[in-house]
Amino acid sequence: MWHKSGVFMKNVYSVAQVNSYIKNMFTQDFLLSSISIKGEVSNCKYHSSGHIYFTLKDSKGTLSCVMFAGNRNGLKFQMKEGQQVIVAGSIDVYERDGKYQMYAKEITLNGAGMLYERFQQLKEELSEMGMFAQEYKRPIPEYCRTLGVITAPTGAAVQDIINITRRRNPYVQVILYPAVVQGEQAAASIINGIHAMEARGVDTIIVGRGGGSIEDLWAFNEKEVAQAIFECTIPIISAVGHETDTTIADFVADLRAPTPSAAAELAVSNVRELQNQIEDYRMKIIRLLENKIERYRSRMEQVRLKLQILSPLNQIREKRTLSMQLEERLQEAVKHILIQKRHQLELYIEQMKGLSPLDKLNQGFSYVSSQAGKTITDVNQVAVGEEIRIQVKNGEIQTSVLSKSEIRREF
Repeated sequence: MWHKSGVFMKNVYSVAQVNSYIKNMFTQDFLLSSISIKGEVSNCKYHSSGHIYFTLKDSKGTLSCVMFAGNRNGLKFQMKEGQQVIVAGSIDVYERDGKYQMYAKEITLNGAGMLYERFQQLKEELSEMGMFAQEYKRPIPEYCRTLGVITAPTGAAVQDIINITRRRNPYVQVILYPAVVQGEQAAASIINGIHAMEARGVDTIIVGRGGGSIEDLWAFNEKEVAQAIFECTIPIISAVGHETDTTIADFVADLRAPTPSAAAELAVSNVRELQNQIEDYRMKIIRLLENKIERYRSRMEQVRLKLQILSPLNQIREKRTLSMQLEERLQEAVKHILIQKRHQLELYIEQMKGLSPLDKLNQGFSYVSSQAGKTITDVNQVAVGEEIRIQVKNGEIQTSVLSKSEIRREF
């Protein structure tokens, strides 16, 4: 096909199609999908969205780079102009502008990458040896009396530990071992400090320093230092760097503190809280004792009253009172019985009067008896001529039987 200008037109593509085609080429390239590039940071800008835009350059070229906010956990330091870094990520095409750039997922300072690999290798080695195992961790004493601190003699770390220790418990003795915590001599200095504190017999040891780069903290990643911490018979708290920094010493130590200040908080109990707790216990004991004394006082009063009631004197008094009451009741009962008996006797007297022979004699009757005194009630009991006695009201008549006759009466 010929254009009117005389140029042969075989195929014509849009800009978007070309950019898409080039992007696809980049995507299919395995090397570009996962690549690490070292260079110098230039034109670094932290965007308000959280993304970081910068240029990676060396003596012969430049490369545009971006780290999205979602990948910021792959950055452990603040990026600055002129830093030598290693950027790991992928290279892709931004279709809208038709430009390719580096999409960073992890950024480390140049030289730190090899150290990080050594760190990971040593971590795996010591973990397999069991030096991180929880069963080997010694408990931190609850009440520390002597605190050993292995750190640099100057700097904020040692001052923070001393200030917090004095604030929490001014009676704790702080023994400082001025160690070299950075450089070639640092590992040997830290090891000597651990041995010195162990020989001194302190209760707890804090090993630490302020924050820094992985190179600055490397002494705490040395195997010899880890071995000294593991073999120490005194509990060790590791307080290296800031909260986000992690070293081999942190894994081997009996307890890891995010900062030196936090290590002092963990090592030293707050004496004021302890004093308040003791005061609370004292008041509780006083209240319990007062309640117990009151219970025993009440029980003693009950026993006293009971003893007073059961005492011999009180018993005699009660028995005497009871005896007097019984005596009065007996007298009343006897008096009542006497009255009843007297009344009954009067009735008997009246009844006896009706039956008395004398009373009959006074009424005109007489009493006949034989000479022997036997009562005669039948005519057949006497014979004619027999002498008999007749008792009348005012005397006795001696007579003899002249005759007798029997009379039959019907009753």
